[in-house]
Amino acid sequence: MSTIPVTMKKQAAKKELQGWLLASPYLLFTLIFFFIPLLWSLFLVFQNWNLISPTPTFVGLANFQEALTSPRVWQAFLVSYKFMALFIPLVLAAAIGLALIIHLVPRFKPLFAVGFFLPYLASGVVTSLVVRGFLSYDSPLNSFLRTIFGTSPDWLGNGTLATLVIVLMMVWKFAGYYSLIFLSGLQGIPAEVYEAASIDGANAWTRFWRMTLPMLYPAFYTVIILAVGLMFSIFTEPFTLTNGGPQMATQTWQLEIYYQAFNQFRSGYGATIALLNAVATFISIILIRRIVEAWGHHYGWD
Repeated sequence: MSTIPVTMKKQAAKKELQGWLLASPYLLFTLIFFFIPLLWSLFLVFQNWNLISPTPTFVGLANFQEALTSPRVWQAFLVSYKFMALFIPLVLAAAIGLALIIHLVPRFKPLFAVGFFLPYLASGVVTSLVVRGFLSYDSPLNSFLRTIFGTSPDWLGNGTLATLVIVLMMVWKFAGYYSLIFLSGLQGIPAEVYEAASIDGANAWTRFWRMTLPMLYPAFYTVIILAVGLMFSIFTEPFTLTNGGPQMATQTWQLEIYYQAFNQFRSGYGATIALLNAVATFISIILIRRIVEAWGHHYGWD
C-alpha cells in the first residue's frame, strides 16, 4: 500500500516535466524576445547612446524630463487617441454587421467567415502600398473625380483625410477578425430568448438593442480591449502611407519611437518614449475597461 503514493508522485512529476518541456519553446521565446529586451530598455532609459559608441553615457532622468515636455511626444499621444476615437466605433459597427451577416445566412457560414477574415491575414505593407497607389494623383479614382468635379482630394496630403484613410484601412483589416469574436457570442445566445421576446411583442430593432447587444458584452469587452492596445501600437500603415505627415497629423507613438531611436540615433530617448507609451496604454486600457464593465454591470454582467 505504501508504494502507491510513491508511484503516483513519480507519475505526477513525470507529467509536470512533460508540461515544462511542452511549454519550453514559448518560455524561451518570451525570455529572448520579451524579458531580455525589456531589461535592456529599462537600462537604456537612463542612458544616452547612439547605437554606435561602445559605451552608453548615463544621463539620469534627463530623457524622462525631455520626453514629458516634448511637443512631438504629446502630439503622438493625441494622435493615438484621435485614431482610437475614430477606429473603435467604426470597427465595432463593421464587426457586428459582418457577424450578423454570417450568423443569418442559411448556408456556407464557414465560407463567409473565412472570406471576411482574409483581410486580417494580408500584409500591412502590401495593403498600404495598394491603398497609396489607389489614392495617387493619376489613379483611376482621382482621374474619375477630376473628370466629374474638376478636382480631386489630396488624400494623403491633408491631415484629416490622411487620418480617415488610415482608420478606414485599419477597420477593413480588423473588422473580419473581430466579427468572429462577435459571431461566437451570437451563437451562444439561445434561440428561445428571441422567441419569448417575439411572443411578448418585441420587434427586431428592440430585440437587437435590448437583447442582442447586452448579451454580447463579453465579445464587446474583448474587442474593445484589443482595439485600444492596437491603436497605441500601429506603425506599418502610417509609416508606409504618410511617414507621420502631413505636419505630424498621423505621427503615432511607434513612429516617434522609430524616429528618435533609428533616425536620430537616440536609443535611450526612444526607449523612454516606448516606456511612456506602455504606461499610457496600460492606463488607457484600465480606464476604458472600467467604462465597459460599468455598462456590463448595468445589464447584470459580473
